[in-house]
Amino acid sequence: MARGWESKSVEQQQAEMADQHLSSRRPLSDIQQKLSRKREGLLLSRTSLVRQIGPTTQARHRRMLELAVAEIDKQLAECEQDTQTPCP
Repeated sequence: MARGWESKSVEQQQAEMADQHLSSRRPLSDIQQKLSRKREGLLLSRTSLVRQIGPTTQARHRRMLELAVAEIDKQLAECEQDTQTPCP
């Protein structure tokens, strides 16, 4: 019985911490949200391409995947520059 009460207390504490963490964040502007979604999408695409490179045996296909990863890296770098530039 004591464990049940203890776990409920832990769950409650975790929920309170999550609420505090969410309330302490500044809301993101529309532009920041858009950039964040774009960055997350690029990271997912990059992860997928890197996984595909591993088992690839054909040189042309490997080269195509490597070029795609390089392009995504370029876009990620541009995205990072955009986030560091203050919005008017």
